[in-house]
Amino acid sequence: MKTNFSLSDFDFTLPDELIAQHPAAERSGSRLLDGRGGSIADRRFADLPELLQPGDLLVFNDTKVVKARLFGQKASGGRLELLIERVLSPDAEAGHEVAAHMKVSKKPLPGAVLQMDGGFSATLLGRWPDGNGPLYRFRLSSDPYALMARFGHVPLPPYISHTDSADDERRYQTVFAKNPGAVAAPTAALHFDEAMLARLAARGVARASVTLHVGAGTFQPVKTENIADHAMHFERFEVPAATHEAIAACKARGGRVVAVGTTTVRALESAAKFGPGCDDTNIFITPGFAFQVVDMLLTNFHLPKSTLMMLVSAFSGYAHIMGLYRHAIEARYRFFSYGDAMLLDRYTPSKALK
Repeated sequence: MKTNFSLSDFDFTLPDELIAQHPAAERSGSRLLDGRGGSIADRRFADLPELLQPGDLLVFNDTKVVKARLFGQKASGGRLELLIERVLSPDAEAGHEVAAHMKVSKKPLPGAVLQMDGGFSATLLGRWPDGNGPLYRFRLSSDPYALMARFGHVPLPPYISHTDSADDERRYQTVFAKNPGAVAAPTAALHFDEAMLARLAARGVARASVTLHVGAGTFQPVKTENIADHAMHFERFEVPAATHEAIAACKARGGRVVAVGTTTVRALESAAKFGPGCDDTNIFITPGFAFQVVDMLLTNFHLPKSTLMMLVSAFSGYAHIMGLYRHAIEARYRFFSYGDAMLLDRYTPSKALK
């Protein structure tokens, strides 16, 4: 069994036409690659209730994607783009401050006032979280959430080529999203509609939620061949007391904790590792990670050489995951945010594929 991994181990060649540019006509109309037990089976997402057992617990990420992409210009007239990663202080008394990525030909200096499309302004205060930080701190002229709702654009991933539309505003959001703060959707949960949730409840599958505000760092490429040298981005998360209780009850009755998406895995395993008081996580899950909570994982297909490829390989075994991806490409599954899903269970070393 392979134990020493480098970045190139997580690479694969994906035809461009398999990158889903639009969602399926119906949320639950996608395909589902069943990879449980080291096997490979082609199914439909509609089969999911029959693949779970009464007493299992589905855990969702209830974060809400905000329209975090804003456009404007410098005093010189040069165009720029801000992607708000985090609202630091939404109210006027605290300054309407945000932390954002900035895309511009030449970075303005602290103190510069940017005129944003929609008629509001953004004053550059400096770097964030410190003087050498990767983000920029801005003071907006009004409530950040209200400005994003009115003038912002859906922050579609870089591999989706079209500009955001009203359909994206509806479909790049889960049906149960409630806590605003994400700049990327928890995409495995995009497959669920109200009818599917009702079928799962009727099956006796319980439901709980975490909140992890997905950051733009989820698309940050790993640039070091030695994956141990990669620095993960921080994301805010919360695992409510009710979810801790639901997990304990599930384990006690012999059920399985089924994480919907890698963001849910990161929240649950962060809480288990660092304690419930932790509200920011940069947990980096690679092969060899000791999972404490999650028994099964529902996830979409991920980018080559990404930290998410490393996470699913840690969860279900590197050789098995690479075999699943080869099959998915041959069988023409749809990849990435608007693509199809796969269902995995957690492997143990004794059952790992060699």
